[in-house]
Amino acid sequence: MSFFHVVIVGIVVAGIAAGVWFAAPRGKNQTLIRSSVSLALTCCYLMWAVTYLAQLHPLIAPRRSDLRAEY
Repeated sequence: MSFFHVVIVGIVVAGIAAGVWFAAPRGKNQTLIRSSVSLALTCCYLMWAVTYLAQLHPLIAPRRSDLRAEY
């Protein structure tokens, strides 16, 4: 459940974006709707992926404060 999970969710998000791309109503604002939904999905996915991967591989190791100091 590491990078593979991020790729699977990315494929799902890309599928949703493609579905919205073709399901957008015809009219004057079609380009605006397509762009807005694609941008929103991309931003949400990137924020989720960065947060998920940062929790998998933290830069700073957690320390327990309830342990005695070793001499």
